[in-house]
Amino acid sequence: MAAPSAPPIVPPPAEQPSLLRDTAFLRLWCGTTASGLATWALPFVLGLAVLDRSLGATGLGVLLAARTAGFLAAVPVGGVLADRHSRRAVVFWSGAAAAAATPLIATGQGRSMLLMAAAAAVVGAGQGACRPAYQALTAEVVDAARRRQANAATSLSVRVTTLLAPGLTAALATVLSTRTLLLLTALLWLVSATVPPRGRHRTPPAPERESVLAEFAQGVREARRHPWFLAGLAALTTVIATGYSATGVLLPLISRDRYDTEAVLTAAMTAYTAGALAGAALLARRSPRNQGWAALAGLACYGLAPLSLLLPVPALVVAGAYALAGLGIELFNVPWFTAIQREVDPRLLARVSSLDFLLSYGLAPLGLALIAPALDGFGPTGVLGACAVLCFLAPAAAALAPTARHFSREAPRPPANGGGPRPG
Repeated sequence: MAAPSAPPIVPPPAEQPSLLRDTAFLRLWCGTTASGLATWALPFVLGLAVLDRSLGATGLGVLLAARTAGFLAAVPVGGVLADRHSRRAVVFWSGAAAAAATPLIATGQGRSMLLMAAAAAVVGAGQGACRPAYQALTAEVVDAARRRQANAATSLSVRVTTLLAPGLTAALATVLSTRTLLLLTALLWLVSATVPPRGRHRTPPAPERESVLAEFAQGVREARRHPWFLAGLAALTTVIATGYSATGVLLPLISRDRYDTEAVLTAAMTAYTAGALAGAALLARRSPRNQGWAALAGLACYGLAPLSLLLPVPALVVAGAYALAGLGIELFNVPWFTAIQREVDPRLLARVSSLDFLLSYGLAPLGLALIAPALDGFGPTGVLGACAVLCFLAPAAAALAPTARHFSREAPRPPANGGGPRPG
């Protein structure tokens, strides 16, 4: 009787190289971080200009409105161009445009509000065009198995900069003028334009091209193929337009009037950033099995922020609620971006990402505009209560959508060892 043959030896899967040793990712990470820091820095530096009376409050409003208008106008166009041409080229030209326009804001300061507003619109356009291009470039530079870690690392860098940059910028403002700080912001945009690596995108032949509007409509049709995306985007837009807007306006007022100190405002925002850092660090190591439901549950946590402002609770409770809100927003952000990069047709990825940014960020100014009349009609308690309810209900409703459980049209296969976190 023949001896049974030995079972085949299956080699263990090759260990993925660390992202920290991936030069292409590090260049992408540096560019994305510079872009995020430059985006944050402009309104902060302009706020410092208001404090030193080199810019009025009305002028600040005009410049921020012009930047927002440029952003909204450029996001869909940038998404189409990033799918039509090299994503790396779109990142370069959008960053270069913002880098060139930022010094004009400094030049016009105290001389020409029209020049400053036009330059701010160009900076906003550069910011808007680079957002979807960076999302698509990440999918080209980083393989699918490591995109969750890559998105988590990017989120970590954004949160660290927003935590440390205000103090650093304020310290620099004691020795540098706001014009000089604006020029430093231009250098950040220059880094964003020049540092990122090339991707693998291949430009389609010219005869396949249509108008920008028609090609953006192709991205909308692709988005409609993914029920989880439409439901998640509706929930995200609701939370930003209501919860973010209400707490952004009312937290400073409540900190001043109820607690008679600005320390509550500082503690809440610091706790929010610390929570977000913890969320990004957690998702860099582990991924929940039902990542769509877990992400939407994290998004719903933002409802704790307006809820904590409803009643005169201790300041520590407010800080704790904001910490959980920050944790939850990163539990949503990282799986959300990773799922878009995984599920969407690569040829249409930038357009779908631009739809994401256009709605989630685009409706935020509308929410802010409605807060004042809502406060007059219903008072802070009514507004905060309604916003908290919407922040809880919108993600819960999105979780009922088909394919929302995993942010995927196909259920993931169980891991080979029968347990542990789902990869990727």
